Amino acid sequence: MDLTKVNFPNLLEQLTNIGISLSAEKDHSRLLESILRKAMELTNADGGTLYTRTDDNHLQFEIMITQSLGIYKGGASGKPIDFYPISLYDQNHIPNTHMVASWAVLHGRTVNIEDAYADLQFDFSGTREFDKKTGYRSKSFLTVPLTNHENENIGVLQLLNAQDPESGQPCPFSLLDQQVVESLASQAAVTVTNRSLIDAQKDLFDAMIKLIANAIDEKSAYTGGHCRRVPALTNMIAEAACNIDFGPLKDFSLDDNEKYALDVAGWLHDCGKITTPEYVVDKATKLETIFDRIEMIKTRFATLRQEAEIRMLRRVMQAQGIHEIPVDTLFQEEIRCLDEENEFIKKINIGGESTSEDDKQKVQEIAKRQWTEIDGKRSNLLTENETQNLMIGRGTLTVRERQIINNHISVTINMLESLPYPKHLRNVPEYAGGHHEKMDGTGYPRGLNREQMSIPARIMAIADIFEALTAADRPYKKAMPLSRALTILGRMKLDHHIDPDLFDLFIREKIYLRYAEQYLSGDQIDDFDITAIPGYSPYH
Repeated sequence: MDLTKVNFPNLLEQLTNIGISLSAEKDHSRLLESILRKAMELTNADGGTLYTRTDDNHLQFEIMITQSLGIYKGGASGKPIDFYPISLYDQNHIPNTHMVASWAVLHGRTVNIEDAYADLQFDFSGTREFDKKTGYRSKSFLTVPLTNHENENIGVLQLLNAQDPESGQPCPFSLLDQQVVESLASQAAVTVTNRSLIDAQKDLFDAMIKLIANAIDEKSAYTGGHCRRVPALTNMIAEAACNIDFGPLKDFSLDDNEKYALDVAGWLHDCGKITTPEYVVDKATKLETIFDRIEMIKTRFATLRQEAEIRMLRRVMQAQGIHEIPVDTLFQEEIRCLDEENEFIKKINIGGESTSEDDKQKVQEIAKRQWTEIDGKRSNLLTENETQNLMIGRGTLTVRERQIINNHISVTINMLESLPYPKHLRNVPEYAGGHHEKMDGTGYPRGLNREQMSIPARIMAIADIFEALTAADRPYKKAMPLSRALTILGRMKLDHHIDPDLFDLFIREKIYLRYAEQYLSGDQIDDFDITAIPGYSPYH
């Protein structure tokens, strides 16, 4: 290269701009391709290959380009490179110094070869075979190790056939070419290392998030999968909201960082449940604590049956032929009454939508029955705690237990707000902390209304509700069909509990069906008239 014709200020500016552009690239494959293409452009090379060093000491092909042959593999092309990786050491751990790429990495030095066919140091038999098949003539090679700021050789940049600007014929790579590529390789190695570290930290962060979510799901045998399904449904709704180009959500959009923050929030939205006692989370019946106390009550009823039998036998012994009232009739009536009350207690122990006042009164009457304990003490059939639990109006939780459950969201917010987020994740606590808020301000824990909540937080609220309605792994209810779940969701829209625009989007774009096909059982996907769903207003 004629140095008198080189515009050094322009070359320096090019290298600076290349460094900036490389630092801005976040995609690993595009980053590696950009490095190779910039090096080819600076040296007017016809082709090039970029390798990265693997943990098991191989050079892995990442991208290969030969412009005159139309070869473009790896990188962002999506086309695989069908060459085996180059081993840096053989089976006896002897360094592979026969291949120019491995030599450059092992020694950390550049190799500049004017003509591969005339070179006696390295094995270019593969190159000759390639040329024979393609009719190409591989001549000049410039092989530069990618050495990062920690003095680690993390790969190799290899350029092929520098082209004379005037004749277009292959020519050697000049000393200036070598120095320029070495400078670029140094920048590139630091950038690749930094990107790898950032990606590794993200992978670790994502793994920790999923670890926490899985721990919460594993903590409860009945809610396993909730922390995985909610982010999946949240992402479906968010994607539809971003894609729709008409209606009240037409201007809504999320960039990649915001989508990632929403995904993180979805995985961590229930992290506070890690402090919630299992006996509350898993409470399948009204009397359940560590175990279902209905079994204790069954034993008491059995004791009452024995007492009734003893009384009957005593009456028989005392009757001595008096037949005014058959003694077995009294016994049978008493046993029938006990069995009826026993069945009633077992039935009401199962949580439902509501408990009538008559049923509550009957529980209190049964509770007053007296039975004899092992020590001979006479006690009420039901303790005060058992009586209060059986009189729960809806579901299986007492007011206190419901407060414990509800407190998980406050714990979630406190946990998430205590983390030192990077800028692009600072909305995670707000997104995750709003899934129990309602649009009219009657939700918890902060009583936020619609205007005080971001759209992503409102999206997560709908996702959490719909997942809970359709989940088949809850101890207190059966799996709900789509029609019933959407009906309940529609009533919540009419009651101003969920975002109306997101609900209409949820129905119109059939997000419920996409979710159901992936996560629900076939018998939950029933046929129904979508126009009959309460509150549904199609977008126009």
